[in-house]
Amino acid sequence: MGPCAGGAVYSPAITDFTFMVKDTSYLFVTGPDVVKSVTHEEITQEGLGGSKVHSQKSGVAHLAFENDIEALARVREFFDFLPLSNRNHVPERPSNDPATRIETCLDTLVPADTDKPYDMHEVISKVVDNGDFFEIQPNYAPNIIIGFARMEGRTVSIVANQPKQMAGCLDIDASVKAARWVRFCDAFDIPIITFVDVPGFLPGTSQEHNGIIRHGAKLLYAYAEATVPKIAIITRKAYGGAYDVMSSKHLRGDTNYSWPTGQLAVMGVKGAVGIICKGKDAETIKQAEAEYTEKFANPFPAAQRGFIDDIITPSETRRIICQDLALLRDKHLENPQKKHGNIPL
Repeated sequence: MGPCAGGAVYSPAITDFTFMVKDTSYLFVTGPDVVKSVTHEEITQEGLGGSKVHSQKSGVAHLAFENDIEALARVREFFDFLPLSNRNHVPERPSNDPATRIETCLDTLVPADTDKPYDMHEVISKVVDNGDFFEIQPNYAPNIIIGFARMEGRTVSIVANQPKQMAGCLDIDASVKAARWVRFCDAFDIPIITFVDVPGFLPGTSQEHNGIIRHGAKLLYAYAEATVPKIAIITRKAYGGAYDVMSSKHLRGDTNYSWPTGQLAVMGVKGAVGIICKGKDAETIKQAEAEYTEKFANPFPAAQRGFIDDIITPSETRRIICQDLALLRDKHLENPQKKHGNIPL
């Protein structure tokens, strides 16, 4: 709620969650005066380490609140989702939202045009109890959504690609954000529900030179390591390595489903045909795109190979997830005994 500088910043840095208050909270290792003397940069405390900086750019803070009153109220709300310790079950609250609720609007939510975005928040709000979703880090790496919700009154974790931001591509920030979230939920035995619509990892020299391979591997590692119930729903695109790292069956996903609009493939139509038909004439390319679309722009090939458990009607998503969560409530899985894993930090 106030300033924190120097070595003291590493106290909040190693906590599970860090919240800040706008205009009063500051976090920086070296203050504006030191920065000015060393680098000759003129910058204010707010510009160097204010709540906006850390909740939108650095990712150090998980949420920023308008004032102290809102901070205290929202943290109480947040705390209500948490188990008391890693040895306690997730809290269970009375729920008047039936597990069998059908949401017909989900059947038409995904646009027919695969390049047209939609808001994944709508999917989440229609599936979870009473549309109540407590999002974490909403302004940092918004191309991926994380947060808490409840299903039949019990706390669950949500991870979802956001097609409205960067078409849902995974980049370095999104990978690290989601990986740390998955590891937190695994540490406290909170089930993870993943909604997938990802066309791939963000291409470009900046991402490659800054280590997208290493950072993307963090998310893969986190999902593979997690022993909590893992349920994944593919709503549309699920391409290449980005599909793999999003709680795929290959990373020990317990149940994996696809909506009829799902597309599981190594890459999108244009990218794949561009490689297969390189140097061919326009008519051949057009014909190849039609063939590729017919073969892979649907979830059936993946279902035939066991990569997904079923193709489900979108409106029944809530019912199926609640059914699986009940089935997986007593899931017990142990990773090989070792001092600790070596996540690619």
